[in-house]
Amino acid sequence: MPEYVGGNRLTLLRNGEQYFPALVAAIDAAQVEVFLETYIFADDRIGNLVADALVRTAARGVTTRLLIDGFGARDFASRFRDRLSKANADVLVFGPEVSPWPPWRQRTRLRRMHRKLACVDGAVAFVGGINIIDDYDTPDQTPPRYDYAVRNEGPLAGRVRAEASKFWARVSLLTFGRRWRLATLTGRAARHALPPPGPDPGSQRAALVVRDNLRHRRDIEEAYLELIDAAREEAVIASAYFFPGRRFRIALARAARRGVNVTLLLQGKPEYRLLSYASRALYGPLLRVGVRIQEYHRSFLHAKVAVFDGRIASVGSSNIDPFSLLLAREANVFVDDAEFAGKLRASLHEAIENGSRTVPRRNWQRLPFLIRARIWISYRIARLLIAFYGYDHQ
Repeated sequence: MPEYVGGNRLTLLRNGEQYFPALVAAIDAAQVEVFLETYIFADDRIGNLVADALVRTAARGVTTRLLIDGFGARDFASRFRDRLSKANADVLVFGPEVSPWPPWRQRTRLRRMHRKLACVDGAVAFVGGINIIDDYDTPDQTPPRYDYAVRNEGPLAGRVRAEASKFWARVSLLTFGRRWRLATLTGRAARHALPPPGPDPGSQRAALVVRDNLRHRRDIEEAYLELIDAAREEAVIASAYFFPGRRFRIALARAARRGVNVTLLLQGKPEYRLLSYASRALYGPLLRVGVRIQEYHRSFLHAKVAVFDGRIASVGSSNIDPFSLLLAREANVFVDDAEFAGKLRASLHEAIENGSRTVPRRNWQRLPFLIRARIWISYRIARLLIAFYGYDHQ
């Protein structure tokens, strides 16, 4: 099970309209250091808002570190980089951009930095699924993107800070050719010492669970599987991309058979059609054992959250698909607190009732032949791609 630590005060943040004001306020209040990791850093209204906050903070002497992904943030604006550099902020890029050819050289390059987290002064941390992008700028979709993050004050923030600092040091070493300094060995200490931790600001228990390609390859998946197996009444899982392996599907089916109300809130407005059709190949077996599947149509679903028995909640960056569970660096917060879990559960149920459509078992069994053929072909192609890249997930 995740390693929980108590004494935290947690705030659930829904969508960018709650997340970005809280993030910018925390950055502006920083006294010693700021870490920010994001998969996407868009050149739009929100990108400018966050970049301005980082520049302001770095310019007043706060150690400011921004880590972006080489593929997700491949369009990172040069003026952002220039302004951050002039303010003495540090910017690192994780991994090279993926090129389409030759495909056999892309196996390691598909291991992206997909997590979204921030930590300020080792005392306030954010973890979730929200990129630095305007969630009202959604071409061909109804805004805003539906997503979550969690703001934490307390001991867990120290763990987020330790993880961010460790990863910063590792990426610094990987880019030593142009950034070699003695500081790369430790991720360069803040210009001033962090203040000692004060009294615990709350009483909520939470755990940071990360996925990497070293010691924590399956930690997020294992945490999910343990919670599914432990569920006795309800499991609600929202995932923008859903293509789980055999163990995950068996766990869901086993829970449904023992009477657990298992509900999946999945994407109803596909972004990647191949994966969307391939995912639907899994619907039939799950529906037959009593799993409830809801497709979200009100806007674009980007959430990666879950609630188990109204007590344990997960908020983070990890989807239930091979990219997140087997390739990318991810970060989720698991919360053992009925009040927090209840708020997330109520929000998910509101989305289910007012923004989704039920996938009926009977109608699913009667799909037209052409749609069934498209689903079957997409599923086979997806499985071949997973096997080709060496990550067949059984």
